[in-house]
Amino acid sequence: MSKTALVTGAAAGIGRACAIRLAKDGHAVGVLDLDLNGAEAVAAEIVAAGGRAFALQASIADRAQVTAAVDRLRAGFGPVTILVNNAGISKFVDFEDITDDLWDEQFTINAKGTFIVTQVVLPDMKAATWGRIVNISSSSAQTGSIQQVHYSASKGAVITMTRSLAQALGPLGITVNNIPPGSVLGTIMSDKNISKATIDNLNQTLPVRRVGEPNDIANACAWLCLEDSGYVTGQTIGVNGGRVVS
Repeated sequence: MSKTALVTGAAAGIGRACAIRLAKDGHAVGVLDLDLNGAEAVAAEIVAAGGRAFALQASIADRAQVTAAVDRLRAGFGPVTILVNNAGISKFVDFEDITDDLWDEQFTINAKGTFIVTQVVLPDMKAATWGRIVNISSSSAQTGSIQQVHYSASKGAVITMTRSLAQALGPLGITVNNIPPGSVLGTIMSDKNISKATIDNLNQTLPVRRVGEPNDIANACAWLCLEDSGYVTGQTIGVNGGRVVS
């Protein structure tokens, strides 16, 4: 059955892939991003393929902006019962060089932003007694990352938030799961931070012998949003090519 979905950070990379896949599955999609031009391009791509979507602009850390965007999505397509919390930021910084501002920035966007968007759409899911929330965390939250202590910690908060929300919202018919991607090409973060040497090494050492692509994450996300996946909640679904995590 068709639902209304909201995907954050959907102008590029994993968010774009999730938005396109959910639209392909028949859902109306709100394509939310700070980059309005990018969001509009993704929405236009979905519409051109026969789907339903429109672009939304908001900072996920600004409750007023998120509320306005969700209100617009509701007015256009109805109650929001699928949420993909994908938006986030990452910076590679030595631990000794992390300032208070850098630390706060990571948690404000990655953790608080996820909290705000989830809280804003939750009334729709409660009213429907049905909902699917998929949080995109990071494998660095499982393994650690030398130059991303602040980022890894903020994504670790997302994993813990997922488990706690699954317990709180399960009785209401709402599932909450998280996907911690491994190295994925074609994202803003990977394009800036993953070298060719790293890619070559991953292609030789990962069990599947290739680096991830945004569609790999989108496929798992789509499965978690199915009606038939209602018994799966509070889970960390590793989509990482077999990367060993603790």
